[in-house]
Amino acid sequence: MQIFKNKKVLITGHTGFKGSWLALWLNLLGAKVIGISNKIMTEPSHYKAINLKNEIKEKFIDLSNLKKTSDFIEKIEPDFIFHLAAQALVKKSFLNPYETWISNLNGTLSILEGLKKLSKKGKKICTAVLITSDKVYKNLELDIGYKENDLIGDYDPYSASKASAELLIQSYVKSFFNNGNSKVRIATARAGNVIGGGDWSDNRLIPDFVKSWSKNKTLFIRNPNSTRPWQHVLEVLRGYVLLAEKLQKNSNLHGESFNFGPISKNGYTVVQLLKYIKAKLPKIRWSIKKSSKKFKEAKLLRLNSNKARKILKWKCVLSFNQSIDMTLNWYENYYFKRKNSKDYSVKQILDYTNIYKNK
Repeated sequence: MQIFKNKKVLITGHTGFKGSWLALWLNLLGAKVIGISNKIMTEPSHYKAINLKNEIKEKFIDLSNLKKTSDFIEKIEPDFIFHLAAQALVKKSFLNPYETWISNLNGTLSILEGLKKLSKKGKKICTAVLITSDKVYKNLELDIGYKENDLIGDYDPYSASKASAELLIQSYVKSFFNNGNSKVRIATARAGNVIGGGDWSDNRLIPDFVKSWSKNKTLFIRNPNSTRPWQHVLEVLRGYVLLAEKLQKNSNLHGESFNFGPISKNGYTVVQLLKYIKAKLPKIRWSIKKSSKKFKEAKLLRLNSNKARKILKWKCVLSFNQSIDMTLNWYENYYFKRKNSKDYSVKQILDYTNIYKNK
């Protein structure tokens, strides 16, 4: 990861859950991090908890604004781009499909246009990892792990917008960055059901649980038997970083997609997750409640990450229990111990680094 030292790294969605963790980590590695977002997505937020604005440079831009976004990319000439900004919630995509499509498709288009401007300059290589989702796949509710070349395009607005973003990216790769001498290198990353401290997004299991727990209220869950490939945020971010590193060195990965998820047999249901949490925190309460809104939500979703294991030498190194424990410990520190959240996040990054280096 020393490749990032003194490199200019642009992170879109740096105020979000994953984006703020990535910005903090790359900052620790000595990168010159620049974040762009249109707003702070939640209150509280990991971004505010770690006081990230004092650690990096940042600019607030609506990424769907093509000119402002592409001009900014052209101006700063980043060495690396991690595009994480998105409307990332399935339920919200039904409530506001227009916002979801604009954010997920037009935001990606603005990034690609900015890369096209950089390509014309041809001064240095810019390596871009564009994050989509595990939900790009057409989910047949099969007990298999979807591979990168499986059929994409499900029906809900979130999944469809992310699958469309994948098609958009491939169009630009083939149409504008297909020259062997292109200074732009692009890959897409697909992951989902990321957990970790500092996530307060609505309609997500761990954040909803944390809000209920902190206020001593009952958590209402919709789909107790849904299975998800739960993985800690640092696992996924290490995958993104490794992909960027390999892509920068190997042009043969240009245009490729990579899945990042735990091995298929390690999927856990919502109830299994909550039972483990309750064993740690006996006072939590939950109740099953059917949603008043009817919207499609996958019950089973798994990824095959063999490609990342083979090419990037990446795999999840934390057990399910370790991932949950790290997540709960972060929130316990935030709500009850009241120690410096930035220091605690840095500690978790360093602890995790030691774990994967010793695997």
